[in-house]
Amino acid sequence: MTEPNGAAADANLAAARHLFAQECTFVRGVANLPDLPEPTLPEIAFAGRSNVGKSSLLNALTNRKTLARTSNTPGRTRELNFFDLAGRLMLVDLPGYGYARAPKTEIARWNTTLRDYLRGRPNLQRLYLLVDSRHGIKDGDREMMAMLDASAVVYRVVLTKADKPKAPELATLIEAVAEEMKTHAAALPEPIMTSARKSMGLGELQVDLATLANAG
Repeated sequence: MTEPNGAAADANLAAARHLFAQECTFVRGVANLPDLPEPTLPEIAFAGRSNVGKSSLLNALTNRKTLARTSNTPGRTRELNFFDLAGRLMLVDLPGYGYARAPKTEIARWNTTLRDYLRGRPNLQRLYLLVDSRHGIKDGDREMMAMLDASAVVYRVVLTKADKPKAPELATLIEAVAEEMKTHAAALPEPIMTSARKSMGLGELQVDLATLANAG
């Protein structure tokens, strides 16, 4: 990925921060595909294990404290939750996977719904796959990657809680993730390091997201 020069990078960051300072509103939670919102905005989905820190990252990205709380309320744990960012991006919070307590029939139903969404959503521009920096890529993440590769959905790994590992451990993890991404057809090569608690990497992720937004 070609790095912009200093002035261009500053401009891109300012524009991204302006976008994410705009109003971001909950649209709806969807359990069945016929209930999806009209595909009028570019859609960006976020996926990851149930304890990866997805809600914290979404809240930090949009400068809200409770934006993603809706995703954690009872009855919404198997829904796709849609958030409209300034009429320019639709952010989609997917349920965390690795939920061992869910009945197998429910897991199977949800996996079918998710697979159909990934394969059939024409305005889905990208998925960000969140991976806990303390643990690295797990089997559940690889199952999601295989689904994304099969669905031809472009995705990028976002390492969460990157303030937790020591610098050498984090550097080793980044290298390992980048190498693994080379083996996946739909994956973008460079992971993004983030920490919602320390506001680490948020600007870089916002810039990446802003490139996918509707102009205006």
